Amino acid sequence: MDIGDLKVFEAVARLGGMNRAAAELNTVQSNVTARIKALEAGLGCTLFARHSRGVSLTPAGRRLLPYADRAGRLLAEAGRAARDDGTPQGLLTIGSLETTAALRLTPLLARYAGSNPAVDFVLRTGTTRELIADTLEQRVDGAFVCGPAAHPELHEKVIFHEELSMLAAPSVASLDEAMAGGTVRIVVLRAGCSYRQMLETLLARRGITVQRHLEFGTLEAIFGCVSAGLGITMMPRALLGGVCAAGRVSAHALPTDDATVQTVFIRRRDRFASSALKAFLACIAGEFVPTNG
Repeated sequence: MDIGDLKVFEAVARLGGMNRAAAELNTVQSNVTARIKALEAGLGCTLFARHSRGVSLTPAGRRLLPYADRAGRLLAEAGRAARDDGTPQGLLTIGSLETTAALRLTPLLARYAGSNPAVDFVLRTGTTRELIADTLEQRVDGAFVCGPAAHPELHEKVIFHEELSMLAAPSVASLDEAMAGGTVRIVVLRAGCSYRQMLETLLARRGITVQRHLEFGTLEAIFGCVSAGLGITMMPRALLGGVCAAGRVSAHALPTDDATVQTVFIRRRDRFASSALKAFLACIAGEFVPTNG
């Protein structure tokens, strides 16, 4: 078994067929079939179940697949390390919570892009759960998430603190009024959003039942629904200046234990840190100082 065998195996597993894998690998189907048969013979087990629609992984194949994925990523990383001469360049993909991107990242990205013109920068937004998975699976080089991540394979650094507030319709005068009645509707981002989880935990601790979840994909949609009195939500206070000043929502301070959260930057401990990533980490260190505002 060598890296070439694993590359062919991964392609067949991902695409579900020998012909499709052959087309992607720019070879003929008979070559792919021969490589898979040789790999199965060498391992002494069957990796694929053949059927009329193509192939599917056997239990042995499912056990092998994570190692094939890891080997492919390691080989690609070795190539990047060899080509990295210390000049920040190439692709850098960073993940972020949508709230962090809206609140904090514009000055950082402007400074980074201006100092590193040879870097192709990509920003992906998602929930904390999604971004941790993306970092572990190396779909992003690192990510800003709600911490602590507390994962043994991740290095994390606190970048700043956010103060959270409860948001309700403009007519709501207090936190108690926002949560009155024993049941509430909450307006939230999709499952895996850390602020959504914190809001649900806060309500559960107070014995308040969530009558309905109204789930939206953008902050503006959430603000609009809260403004219309369709439910309550929880967001960083620093994000609310415009919507509060315009009278679109009312913001209510939370108890200290519920109000402050960390935003951390995570990356894999065992992954090669490119010059582009090192420059980004230096930019983070120069841009942000942990605060309570």
